[in-house]
Amino acid sequence: MTAIRAQTNKRAAPAARPTIRVGVGGWAFAPWRKTFYPDGLPHAQELAFASRQFNAIEVNGTYYSSFTPATFEKWRDQTPDEFFFSLKATRYATNR
Repeated sequence: MTAIRAQTNKRAAPAARPTIRVGVGGWAFAPWRKTFYPDGLPHAQELAFASRQFNAIEVNGTYYSSFTPATFEKWRDQTPDEFFFSLKATRYATNR
């Protein structure tokens, strides 16, 4: 007995348009405090400010250490919903 697959006239959904993200590797840089960040901006607000200038930031710190879920939640809460983080792989996975 042969199974026959039913054919339909449904067309495949169009592919989603790719999104280009523009970001930087980190946000806590002392030289930026005189050029990029507004004068007097508290260090605790640097991520919030940077996340509104770029739509992605690489977290360099994950290369050197791990972070708690609470830290990631705090970062998420400081950034817009459409913002993306890119986590650098741990040095234990990349330098072997």
